Parts: sequence; C-alpha cells; structure tokens
Amino acid sequence: MAYSLSARILIFVAACLIAGTAAAQGAKVSSPVELAKRAQLLKPGQWVWAPAIAPAGPVLVYVDLSRQLATIYRNGVRIGVSTVSSGKPGHETPTGVFTILEKNVVHHSNAYNNASMPYQQRLTWDGVALHAGGLPGYPESHGCVHLPYAFARELFGTTRQGTTVVVSDGATHQMASAGGEVLAPNTVNAVNDGAQDGEFWAPGRARSGPVTIVMSRSDQAVVVLRNGVQIGRSRAVLPGDNDGTHVLTLGKDGAWLYVGVAGHAGEAGRPLDAAVRQRVQIPAPFYDSVAPILLPGTTLLVTAAPLSQGGAGTPLTVLSGDGP
Repeated sequence: MAYSLSARILIFVAACLIAGTAAAQGAKVSSPVELAKRAQLLKPGQWVWAPAIAPAGPVLVYVDLSRQLATIYRNGVRIGVSTVSSGKPGHETPTGVFTILEKNVVHHSNAYNNASMPYQQRLTWDGVALHAGGLPGYPESHGCVHLPYAFARELFGTTRQGTTVVVSDGATHQMASAGGEVLAPNTVNAVNDGAQDGEFWAPGRARSGPVTIVMSRSDQAVVVLRNGVQIGRSRAVLPGDNDGTHVLTLGKDGAWLYVGVAGHAGEAGRPLDAAVRQRVQIPAPFYDSVAPILLPGTTLLVTAAPLSQGGAGTPLTVLSGDGP
C-alpha cells in the first residue's frame, strides 16, 4: 500500500512517540553506573533493569514504602530498581521479612471483584503479593505491592519460591514475620553460658533455598531461616545503642554490604565495618554451624524489635493483609 509524504511523516512521528513512551517506562542497561544514574531519575511507572551485572545467585527484593521503590539485589549486587504503588490508607502494606510463597503468571483476586493480578508473587496467604498493577505515583492498592507490567514480568523470571522479600517503611518501624510458626516464642537469655531453652540447630528442616538471618537487639537473639523455614536459633549479644533497622546482604567477596533501607539510604553498598562486627557476639558452636550456609546473597536483618512474645518492648507483629 502506498502512502503520501504527509502520511509517512505522521506514521514516523507516531512511531517516535510510541518508542519514546516505551523507553520512558523502562530501560535495560548493562553497567552499575548507568543503573545508578537512571535509578535516581525514576518517575511513577518507570523502572531500570540490569541483570547482566550479576547473572546468577540468590535474589533479595527490598521494597521501600516511604519512597515507593523496589530494589532488586542478586549475589549482593543491585540489578534493578522500580517504582511501586503499595497499600492505601486503611489497607497499608505490612512491613517485614517475607519469602515468596507462591508464583502465578495469571492470577485473580478472590477478595476484590476478581481483579487481575498478573505475575503474582504471594507474600502472605491472606492476600498480600507483588504483582503488576496501577502506578499513580502514590499508595493506592488494597495491600499488595504494584509493579510496572514489564518489570513484574522480568522480576517473576528472576525470583523463585522462597526468595526473600524485605518490606520497610521507616528506619525504626517494627519488622514482622510471615507466619507465627517462623518466629515462635522462646526464653533466650544472652547472658548465661550454655544452651538456653528454645535454642537449636536443625538444618534438615529446609535443606536448600535462600538464607535469611534475623538479629534482635530486644531479645538479644538470632534466628536463621532457609527458604522461609526457621532452621536455627541462638542467643546473641548485640549493641543496644542503635534502634534502627538495618538490612545487609553478603557479597561475592565475603563482605557484608548494607542495603539502603529507609532512614539509611546513604548506607547502600557500603561494607560492614570490622569494628561493628566485633561488637556482635554469637556462641562459637552456633556460628560454626551457620557459617557453611552463608553464601553470596544471604540476607541479614538487624532490628530493635523483639522476635517473639515475651521479649522487652513491643512484640513482633505477625503479618496480615487483605488485598491486591
């Protein structure tokens, strides 16, 4: 079919506009520098993705509700950043350390008029998930974390069941467990020597999957999760002069690297100082048991919140959620 000159010009302009829109929504890059530059300029609905920076290894998804951003790490290296839309007032997205419980490319909400939830990655059994959805630039979901459609597809192909997802909305916000069975009550006493009630090491409970370590200053205790299942627990001595929440991931060179959580954005990518590590005391036998499973991509959460009922301060909340 022949087109006039004016028609060809209009088609060319339209194609440029479409291409420009597509480029503005998301970008795939190949270097950490380019990813960092684009990540600083994201607008609602936009994302940047650089999986080649770290092509293999455990994945950590960090969702910052205060900034409405999701950051993806693989092997301790940042490989993607996306804008999100979380739960609106009255349907706030719960914070905490989650594992992906279920993945479905095609899913519909059972609670909200059969609403479509493409590339759904379930975080709680009562409805909270990561999935493609609306991105108006502010929280507007019923509790889920909405992602751009193309980014949700990329992320879906990168994660697996058991991948760790950390959701935070402030440096001192309580952190929560994805299920009461994960962080059960105990009576850990970090002062006395010898094994205490509730301490154990049972790696056979989950023989493979992503590893997450949670340290509580309130309980002076440490819990080890693998694939979302608690496989160990011990007393620990943690300095109490900082009530903030910190998330770290183990890098390929064996160094612990900070994830820039809300209130500590400037820490992102900074290695943990050796002097800080020396202030944390864990029984040698327990550490020797854990050390062999500490692989690149392991997640470490340090929080002032207690791990269970009965600790000092406010009990750690069991997660709840009710919407897409």
